[in-house]
Amino acid sequence: MTTKSSTFFDRSNSILSHLEDTGQLKQLQMIESPMGPRISIRGRGEVDCFCSNNYLGLANHPDVVEAGIDGLRTYGAGTASVRFICGTFAPHEALEERIASFLGVEASYTFVSCWNATEATFPTLCQDGDVIVSDELNHACIIDSMRLTTAIHRGVSKCIYKHSDMDSLRDALVSASKKRSDEGTIFVITDGVFSMEGDIALLPEIRSLCDEFGAVLVVDDSHGTGVMGETGRGTHEHYGMAGEDIDIFTGTLGKALGGGAGGYVAGKREAVELLVQRGRPTLFSNALPVTVACSAKTAIDTLVANPSLVQKLRDNVAAAREGIADVGFEVLESPTAICPIIVGETATAISMSNQLLAMGVFAIGFGYPVVPEGTARIRVQISAAHETEHIDRLCAALSKLKNAT
Repeated sequence: MTTKSSTFFDRSNSILSHLEDTGQLKQLQMIESPMGPRISIRGRGEVDCFCSNNYLGLANHPDVVEAGIDGLRTYGAGTASVRFICGTFAPHEALEERIASFLGVEASYTFVSCWNATEATFPTLCQDGDVIVSDELNHACIIDSMRLTTAIHRGVSKCIYKHSDMDSLRDALVSASKKRSDEGTIFVITDGVFSMEGDIALLPEIRSLCDEFGAVLVVDDSHGTGVMGETGRGTHEHYGMAGEDIDIFTGTLGKALGGGAGGYVAGKREAVELLVQRGRPTLFSNALPVTVACSAKTAIDTLVANPSLVQKLRDNVAAAREGIADVGFEVLESPTAICPIIVGETATAISMSNQLLAMGVFAIGFGYPVVPEGTARIRVQISAAHETEHIDRLCAALSKLKNAT
């Protein structure tokens, strides 16, 4: 007898079977070593890793690891509480002060992930009569935060502008100005570095338009912090802008800043404090583990003390991009550590990724629904931890792949 529950499981199995039959089913790779330029994968042995967000190589840095161990010994395994009850520990305060000073803003507040931080931002800060203006290629966490906001606040509107198109942004701001109430606020939200394209937002132009229309500028710089700018402060530093030129940052501790977990909101003190008071993901979910807070602060300290890490990353990116081009693949042009090689169909990207892994190079193929249909890609990501030998092996494997197609 068919039941409603069995109908659901039949439907799920049908979807999974379709993904497997069309070569789109993702396989989780089990890593059995620390994250680094070369890792050990169960059943594969040692491979060169070119798909990690470990941009500065700090995920297994001895000082970062030791800080986490010290935090674990001193404060225990978990916070066992949300922040406003008894989940705020001294390392949270130290980390948040460090993030704020690093970015050059008034205040910051941490969450268990940047997804959580972004999920908190608009539902908390927006009210009926506000309008959110978003780049069409913004990260999924921004898209979902906007969807949640308009579901909670029926009077909040949204406008989408074409990717990095300033004429389109102006048109969206004109439309937003008509939609917002007399007391309403316009928020413009953009990634600093776009994770699938590897390109960067035109922050000076966006800032200028925000000033013209009286809008609040929010930048998710998860892939820019630690990577962009002379000292790794982020995409704003790349443009010579100060931290205070950005009204609100969202960002992650799970990429360049130690690669552990956690996210944050940083910027104007009143916005941060409102999130402390009313942000549901912090009011109803445990605080960032203290061991992660300790590691992340040490990661920032390590970056500040060793700006050469940023230059090493920049040199590696230039070498990798040149090598990929020499092989004959076209990589989207960008100054970032994200090097997307567009291949078309999702099944093609996954197949190419599997072939690379068989050659000892770990680079993931991305397809729908992560990117639009027909734009699947191999996303190569570079780290300051990579050495010439790793990049040479990457290019040699891509050359074999190119010659085989």
